[in-house]
Amino acid sequence: MTMQDEDASLIRHLLPMISIYFFYMLGLPIWGVIVMITWYSVLIYLENKGKLDEWNATRMLGFILMVRTNKGRVVLDKISKYRRFWISFGEFSIWLCFLVMFGVMFLLISSAILTAMSPPEESIPTKDLLLIPGVTSFVPLWWPGIALVIALVIHEYGHAIQARVHGMRAKSFGLLLLGPLPMGAFFEPEIQEMTRAPRRERLRIYAAAPSINIVATYFVIILLSVTASGFVAKDPGMHAQAIVVGSGAEEAGLEPYEIITHIDGIWVPDYDTFKEIMESKSSGDTIQLSVLSRENESGERDSRRISVTLTDQLDYYLEQGIPSYFENTCSESDDCLQKYIDFLGKNGIEGGNAFLGVSGFSSGTGAVERYELSSTEELHPALRALLFAIKPLEMMGTPIQLDGHTIPLDERNLLEAGDGLITSTIGTQGLLAVFDFLFWFIWINFILGFANLIPMIPFDGGQIARDSTHSAISFLRKDMNPLKVESLANRISGFSSIIMLIIVLLPILLANALN
Repeated sequence: MTMQDEDASLIRHLLPMISIYFFYMLGLPIWGVIVMITWYSVLIYLENKGKLDEWNATRMLGFILMVRTNKGRVVLDKISKYRRFWISFGEFSIWLCFLVMFGVMFLLISSAILTAMSPPEESIPTKDLLLIPGVTSFVPLWWPGIALVIALVIHEYGHAIQARVHGMRAKSFGLLLLGPLPMGAFFEPEIQEMTRAPRRERLRIYAAAPSINIVATYFVIILLSVTASGFVAKDPGMHAQAIVVGSGAEEAGLEPYEIITHIDGIWVPDYDTFKEIMESKSSGDTIQLSVLSRENESGERDSRRISVTLTDQLDYYLEQGIPSYFENTCSESDDCLQKYIDFLGKNGIEGGNAFLGVSGFSSGTGAVERYELSSTEELHPALRALLFAIKPLEMMGTPIQLDGHTIPLDERNLLEAGDGLITSTIGTQGLLAVFDFLFWFIWINFILGFANLIPMIPFDGGQIARDSTHSAISFLRKDMNPLKVESLANRISGFSSIIMLIIVLLPILLANALN
């Protein structure tokens, strides 16, 4: 073995150890370090024994296992027959990716600036940065794991279809594994064919994969809406997520998630009915509520009647104080309190209005109604389109807030399958399972497409940015030598990738450094 070979071998072994140490410094628990070292040692053993070659597998980046397969080529050839459609989709993908890339850059830069201006008080655990099913605290293993595998297959087929449509051969498909966990998937084209391909064709190939993830996300949002509409409330009525301290509801003994079925003998199946009744009342009035308690151990609810004396709605808001955002609009000459009272009045909050003293008030199906597209039917079409476009972003925080759940557990217990043919056949648990899978598919799929458009090598966004930079330089400097154009484009791409890496890591490193 030559000195150069020895140096290369040393580097190959040092890099994984440095990576593991880096994760440990970011907060990876000691058991995680032991698991990674064990996995790395097993890969080294299998590699030295020649087993990886037998399995057509390769160790990369130290502890990532690249497993190749030739399966899927028949399906690929059948799908890629529709050449005109896929070329059109490739063109659409280029423009979609540019649009999303600008959004990605805006969010990343904004996040870095906000973190630098106001560093978080607590560091982020390393496992929560990886977004790996079963590892990240708010991402369970089962449904997100299945969704991840399907999303990865869709992603790589997006690359492969465009390559086949443009006459390139598929060398192999495969998965990238970290132990039993899928870390990614790959489509391996013939390198020379990819290198010689016209730049526009390469752009279509790079853009198709994240685009197909994003398009699939919005298609599944429609399926999630249909699924959500299949639920009905076990016990029709209204419930509150929280009770206001000192209110009539608290004094009467009303508790969160108890179901209000009737007010003064009038059935209350939805918020509109509740609002209509409350508008007919005044502060100081006493109402009778028919209430179903929370489920006991046997899953049953007890019914009771309680009397509630309604308080003043305006008094409640004034007791909370003037919000800081509103105080900032007041000048020295303003009577800020009176201005705030006038503001509340314009929004229907006036003295004498009846106030029950509940928050998060909704029907038994309120937890899933927000996923129904029909809930925005009364809005302007442009606003409906905007809400549909940002729906995945709205869903991103749900599992973080609910500790890995798609629906609050208390509200999940209020749901049951409707009497439709499909819903009644699969039952409540089956419908909840479908809902959970579709939710996690949207969540994983959108992140996969979104993250791949970070303009940084080796992500698809980085490849698109590099080829686009090359095209822009060629257009602006038609007299420049092609080799110099290639070199300049690569340098710009490499520099921008480093900048983006710093922007991505800044919030993480800053949070950990300060804590």
